Amino acid sequence: MTVSTITLEESEYIRNKTAKPLLWVGMVSIVMLFAGLTSAIVVRRAEANWMLFEFPQAFYNSTLIIIISSLTLIYAARSAKADNYTGIKTGVGLTLLLGIGFVFAQFTAYKELVDAGVFLAGAQSNPSGSFMYVLTGLHLAHLFGGIIVLIVVFVKSLLLKYNSKKILGLQLCAIYWHFLAVLWIYLFLFLMLMN
Repeated sequence: MTVSTITLEESEYIRNKTAKPLLWVGMVSIVMLFAGLTSAIVVRRAEANWMLFEFPQAFYNSTLIIIISSLTLIYAARSAKADNYTGIKTGVGLTLLLGIGFVFAQFTAYKELVDAGVFLAGAQSNPSGSFMYVLTGLHLAHLFGGIIVLIVVFVKSLLLKYNSKKILGLQLCAIYWHFLAVLWIYLFLFLMLMN
């Protein structure tokens, strides 16, 4: 019985061929989760006791932050294609900082909601507020995963691991981060219309 060994080049080829399709499968499952939840909101909103409340200003801020963070990651990816190591580090670093800023903006929005009497659960809660917390909280959970990936990509960019020939990790990070940005914009618009 012989054992075949995979060379480093073959291993890298396999990773390059499978990584993006696997990421897309994961993102499709996330889309299905949010599609189900937004459908539930449409159905539930038609029933009685749906409370309307002022949309938190911090959600507008977080929308602007995540759009800018996508642009800085585009800059990082373009810098990698041009072998601009400083541009890669700057772009990924700014994206990471903006991602953390997005998290702070979300928690500021939650504070605004609580101050307005909109709660996730309990005797004073309402389905409209609960759905808002659940949708934005799930998005935030996925964004935490993106921040972890950004930290890894940032460290690798400091170690000069990305260039025009080795860009897969940065590309996967960018695809997922842009997906999170588009998902947030969808949720933002949807929640505004439902409120």
